[in-house]
Amino acid sequence: MLWGIFSALAVAAALFMVLPLFGAKTRIANRQAGSVSILADQLREVDADHERGLISAADAQAARVEIKRRLLALSRLPETKRMDGIKSGRALLVVVALAVPATAGALYASLGSPQMSSMTFADREDERTQRVEITDLTERLLERLKNDPNGGPTEGWMLLAQTYMRMERYSDAAAAIANVTERKDVTSAILSQYAEALIVAEGGIVTPDARTVIARARQMDPANPAASYYEAIALDQAGDGEEAHDLLLARLNGATGSESWVELFVAQANRIGETLGRDVVRPAPIAPMDAAPSSGPTEDDMAAAAEMSQSERDTFIRSMVDRLADRLENTPDDLDGWLRLAGAYQVLGDTQKAQVAYHQAERLAQTLPDDDPRRQTIREALTGLEQ
Repeated sequence: MLWGIFSALAVAAALFMVLPLFGAKTRIANRQAGSVSILADQLREVDADHERGLISAADAQAARVEIKRRLLALSRLPETKRMDGIKSGRALLVVVALAVPATAGALYASLGSPQMSSMTFADREDERTQRVEITDLTERLLERLKNDPNGGPTEGWMLLAQTYMRMERYSDAAAAIANVTERKDVTSAILSQYAEALIVAEGGIVTPDARTVIARARQMDPANPAASYYEAIALDQAGDGEEAHDLLLARLNGATGSESWVELFVAQANRIGETLGRDVVRPAPIAPMDAAPSSGPTEDDMAAAAEMSQSERDTFIRSMVDRLADRLENTPDDLDGWLRLAGAYQVLGDTQKAQVAYHQAERLAQTLPDDDPRRQTIREALTGLEQ
């Protein structure tokens, strides 16, 4: 409907410009005839002014002589004709009238947002009101945290930072998280969020400060995927694309396949790998458990899990992990399987079994080349578990 209205207005505007051009006829004007007519009117005005007594007889006679002299000089000029110019510029005006709306439509289709759904004024008003309310609540939360004699709870500062991130106030988000990065309860996840805010605030550039925060996050928890992801970005920006790609592959090889960050890692690895000329990374080979009926949940399993309680769901997940452990007893040389099992035990919080699985993977990895990324994954994981 909106496009129809715009099109009709454009056509109407073009017609208003074009139709008068086609309806106009060429007129020929005689310059001498026009000048004679003007001088004749002046003679009549002189006579009328003399009869009303506005000018004397001598002034009237002098004016008549001057006008007649001009008439005589005019009669001696050759007769000239001219066209009004409409015909000569008609083609250009027609082209302009048609080109302007066509060009405007093409520019809007290319640079605008024709696919965006329309929004009523009332909806926009509600959105503006909500934005003002959020801004007001954010300022009140900031004031309360600043006035807290104990420095404000960590959860409050993180809530404030997350709100700033949604408001696209990235520098403010980084400043909010900075208030808790030196506290005893700081976690690797908090540090990786701090690094994210610093990076986004700089337009995607990993600054030295952000790199330092990333290093702290990885040292605190080598299994933190966000820290590894931003470290890979930092390496790529520093010109170490191969090391960045290897780091991403190492984390992907240690994934179970169900993690939410797998697709993001795959996309980043392929982006870097394209510049290096490396093979495309696909999620399926990384997580073969998903394709094996004996090693992953079926659709019926997932439907049943949705109806379970928390304790029942934990038991269900534990049973899947146990199935993988049983399978590895029959195929003890499956290095990738041991890495997935170790990662699953880490998710479940079973540190001891995770260490056993990683040590088994470490034994198998001794036959791999030194630059194989899985060896680095195992070393990092064991270092983090043994701390």
